[in-house]
Amino acid sequence: MASDENPLRPWLYSLAVHLAVLAIVSVSLWWTRSTVAVSIPGPIIEATLVGPAQAPKPKAVKPKPKPVEAKPPEPKPQAEEPAPEPPKEDKKDQEKVTDKLTQLKAEEDARLQEELKKKEQVELAEKQAAEAEKQKKLKEEKEQQQRDKKARELAAKAEAEHLAAMIAEEAKTGQEGTDASLEAEYYAAIQSAVTAAWLRPDTTPPGLRCTLEITQIIGGDVIQAVVVNPCNGDAATRATLEQAPRRASPLPYAGYESVFRRKIRFEFTYDG
Repeated sequence: MASDENPLRPWLYSLAVHLAVLAIVSVSLWWTRSTVAVSIPGPIIEATLVGPAQAPKPKAVKPKPKPVEAKPPEPKPQAEEPAPEPPKEDKKDQEKVTDKLTQLKAEEDARLQEELKKKEQVELAEKQAAEAEKQKKLKEEKEQQQRDKKARELAAKAEAEHLAAMIAEEAKTGQEGTDASLEAEYYAAIQSAVTAAWLRPDTTPPGLRCTLEITQIIGGDVIQAVVVNPCNGDAATRATLEQAPRRASPLPYAGYESVFRRKIRFEFTYDG
């Protein structure tokens, strides 16, 4: 009976077993590959597929993160191109321009100074001319005043001499004797000297009649002269009459010592 057994049978069984194992492994792999990982909101749920044979528990597959869309790189700011440098001016040209401006300014200043100097010279000449004209007028007025004064003095002197002569003549005819005649001459001499020294104001009208009292000391020096009433002259005329004896001082004395009077009074007249 042992000889009836097929010697290939064990080999066939072994082959069948291997094929079966191979088939199981293939099916297990197919099931494993067919497991689809679905990403849904919420917690991850692990599922195990049970195949016809006891397969090893598959490992949990973590969902792949969504690919982040890469932002396009921001363009780098382009560096501003530096402005082109202006062409450098030639220092020599610049110095020439500066020198020219300086020269023009100096010439303008010189011109202004010259004009100012000419203006000052013209103003000075005009001022000198005006001053010369003023001095000329003053000189002419002064000369005229001196001429008028001299004319008045000459007229007063002539009048005094005439008056003295009249008084002397009256004294001779009114009294006899040498002493009376000398006294009359003495009075006439004093009156003539005072009249010659009188500076008549222009306001003095003709027909002046004033009494003048003179106080003197030996030698004829006048110490006082006042106008007493009657007198029809104004204040200016009175003042000049009182100044006249002082201007004539010392009064005539030599030769009249015997008839000298410390106080003497006579009437001063002016008829124009």
